[in-house]
Parts: sequence; structure tokens; C-alpha cells
Amino acid sequence: MHIALFQPDIPQNTGTILRLCACLGVTAHIIEPAGFATSDRHFRRAGMDYLDHVALTRHDSWSKFEQWRNEAGLRLVLFTTKAASSYLDFSYKSDDVLLFGRESAGVTDEVVAAADARLVIPIRPALRSLNVAMAAAMAVSEAMRQTGYPTAVEIGPREKV
Repeated sequence: MHIALFQPDIPQNTGTILRLCACLGVTAHIIEPAGFATSDRHFRRAGMDYLDHVALTRHDSWSKFEQWRNEAGLRLVLFTTKAASSYLDFSYKSDDVLLFGRESAGVTDEVVAAADARLVIPIRPALRSLNVAMAAAMAVSEAMRQTGYPTAVEIGPREKV
């Protein structure tokens, strides 16, 4: 299972998502450019000492990420407020890449077009969206539940990347 963040711009959210990945044994990807440096104190604080336990790949650009994904033959599942299909009605695979957009702007049309599936987490109509870290936790939990993806205890400790 993979979580990919498209040009994240809030360091606290990214740190929190990377901590989630470390705890659950999920591989993380950051698609640059990010709106902050990895030395940012908010990023380090949110990720705490868990950042040393994340299998993290940073991709220089969307095109480099797409090249990697296509070579690996992985399915791209985009989470967006503009989708019609609920994340609960989707059949996940254990090697899916769950993609979350930039907090301030989502993703580009090119990214939307490249997605194999576009899913929404249904919320009350009067509200805009969930926090991206909360959305990532909900999405990966459902994907792991469906696929029987091994828990962190079953896969053991992660190697430092």
C-alpha cells in the first residue's frame, strides 16, 4: 500500500501523514514541489521521531512520479471532493497508490486524467472538506480492511530510507 501526496503545502499535515505511514507500514511518496522544506519545524514536530521509520520516496515532479508508477504497474486512486464515487464502494488492491492533493489547490487536470479511480469521502453538503491527514487515515484504513494488508506488527520494523 502506498500513500502519495501531490505537492503538499502544510508541513503539519504531511508530518502527520508520514507518521501514519510509519505506524501502519505504508510506503509514502511526496511529489514535489512541496510548499516547505523537510527541515521545517512544524513538519518535524508533527512527524516526531517517526520520520526515521517511514519508507519515503520523494519524486522531483509529477512526470517522474508517473514514470515510477507506470514502470511499477500500480493503480492510482485519487481522493478528491470532486468525485462521484464513495471511497467505501471501491474495491482496493494491496498495492494501490492512494493519492491526496495539495491542501490549498487539490491536483491539476493532468493528475485527475491520470487517475485510475477518483473517490470522495462523503461529508455533509454544507461543508467543504476534511483535513487531508484525516482523509488519508480514513482511506488507508478502509483499503487495509478490504485487502487484509498486513499490520505493522505482522511486517515488523521498517528500514530507514
